[in-house]
Amino acid sequence: MSSIQKISKILGVDVKILERMNAYMEKITGKTGVFDSIIYSNNNTIEKILNKFGIILGNSDAVSRLILDNLRSIDNELFNVLDRPDLRSVSGATALISAAYKATPEDDIGFFLKKDKAREMLLNTPPPNIIAGLKYKNARELLEKEKLEEVFPAIRFFETREWMNNIFLPEYKKFKTSDFEHRPIDLIVLSEKWLKLTKNFMHKKYHNVSHLKELGIVFIIPIEIDTPGQTLRMFSLLLHYLYEVPFYSKLIKNYSKRSEKFADKLISLLRGDVIESTNYELQITNDKFILPIVQRYLIKDDSQDKRLFMPHINPEAIHWKKAQNVLIGFMKKQGFNISYLRNIDFVGDFFPIDHKQELISFDLVDNVMSLVEKRKFTYHYKEALWNKIFSEFIGGDKKIEEMIINNMDKGYIELNFK
Repeated sequence: MSSIQKISKILGVDVKILERMNAYMEKITGKTGVFDSIIYSNNNTIEKILNKFGIILGNSDAVSRLILDNLRSIDNELFNVLDRPDLRSVSGATALISAAYKATPEDDIGFFLKKDKAREMLLNTPPPNIIAGLKYKNARELLEKEKLEEVFPAIRFFETREWMNNIFLPEYKKFKTSDFEHRPIDLIVLSEKWLKLTKNFMHKKYHNVSHLKELGIVFIIPIEIDTPGQTLRMFSLLLHYLYEVPFYSKLIKNYSKRSEKFADKLISLLRGDVIESTNYELQITNDKFILPIVQRYLIKDDSQDKRLFMPHINPEAIHWKKAQNVLIGFMKKQGFNISYLRNIDFVGDFFPIDHKQELISFDLVDNVMSLVEKRKFTYHYKEALWNKIFSEFIGGDKKIEEMIINNMDKGYIELNFK
């Protein structure tokens, strides 16, 4: 099996599409042997990891067990390094978010919505479930007695999708560039009074860690730790968002320099819009290769979305790669070496099980989620592999990120033939 055939099997993509894409990219960049190089690196990395833990020819179950057992050990060590925080409490969650913030070498000054404007939005569109749940009369009383920085994150938990899309989101159409300002990221731990109200949310949506791109807020809801991997999951998510928020801040700042349709572009960005296509073939026009930017994980909405099986790049995978490498550095400073996990986001392979072959991801976040949710994930790995392909062709992750920032409003990157 050739390297292109192997990657086509992993990604579930027609091999002819990858063969044509490879030919175009070789012509555009002058680089050859990219797919061979990726598979060589992939195989070499897997061999080193399996040898490190004494597995020579493992089946799918043995490899999965090795990965998850290793993550349990890392999770336990991280929990101890953080002084065994009680993540049911505000103080424990604060310790976690503070440690993540200190570990992340990203500039915390961003371009965010002014808080007075956010307050005005809530007065114009009072959040009904929050007001009722906290037994307030109206939005004015809510904002007099609660912190704006807690109310805004709570909206996404307690209000309905219909209210969000039909009532709240239209307020964003009023935004102007002057409604934004430079200020530091806010790290928020929701106080105890919100915890009872979060129970319904926690049944619907898994993550208790999230962010608000437009307001520059990264927040956490204290929860009881009752599953192996939870500390590692929460810490990794915090690191991820501490990269994602500044990334989107750069995009919003770029949009503000070209004020035409600023609000429309902002709304599209916050919705996570991905360009549709009526032609799911390689987009080659006028000697240009059109490379779509997929800014979210489409598989969460539709595992058969055709855009998943066409060449693309994904900024989410960039943030996760940075977060994973920061975690490795953080643990090293505490005397715990997990450097063998560096830059393995694109690594995975098929392993035998019951006379069949099962795809196993070595990506850290896939396996943390697998450990916590007790089911296998591979989609973070696949998106990272798409990024790896184009990173090798185009000139590295920094170049990819720069091109995404400069082209996000279009939804694609034009790669010109030489």
